[in-house]
Amino acid sequence: MTAKPRIQLVHATPLAIQPITESFTRLWPEAMVYNLLEDSLSADLQRAGGDIHVMSPRFAALVRYVREAGADGVLFTCSAFGPAIEAARTGIEIPVLKPNEAMIEQALALGRDIALVATFEPALAPIAREFREFPAGRHPDLQIQCCFVEGAWLALQRGDRDTHDRLIAQACARLAEHDVICFAQFSMTSAHAQAEAASGRPTLTTPDSAVKQLKALLTR
Repeated sequence: MTAKPRIQLVHATPLAIQPITESFTRLWPEAMVYNLLEDSLSADLQRAGGDIHVMSPRFAALVRYVREAGADGVLFTCSAFGPAIEAARTGIEIPVLKPNEAMIEQALALGRDIALVATFEPALAPIAREFREFPAGRHPDLQIQCCFVEGAWLALQRGDRDTHDRLIAQACARLAEHDVICFAQFSMTSAHAQAEAASGRPTLTTPDSAVKQLKALLTR
């Protein structure tokens, strides 16, 4: 691809916009990046009792919309919706990435004992399932501990990033026995350095890995 690629980011929360924008600025500044915010998705998932498949038609409509708008690649930043994204990208000729795919691959290269940390509790089950199924469930020795950091999401919504980061770091300090710690959400990225220092373990975030993978797909 010789022209500047047009990348469409689709967000379920405005809190994901800053971390992924920073990653693109550092890792792929040549890309033309646009944002689509649909912030009713998380609330509607909760109202659906966490049944992600109910959301699939919504995600299919979002993919069609951004494709018709000229996107060369699509990155969803909402970690709770993996199965709906998978269904939506079926038959689509451009890359449509789930937020966690690249991070999962990187984590499994580091070890099989994974601590998965989230501040939005519905994000945990879908990404844990992604780990177990990647690639095609070929890691029978995989161990996953899910950790929900209560109060951190609400703190971030109030604009209290310091409390958000501190709560995540405190949770990660209790996960030092694992091979690697993975953040389940883009919005958690600000806590990375503090959390990694607290645990002493490799700690992975989704934005950098996702940008690198999308760049590789569209520039090779």
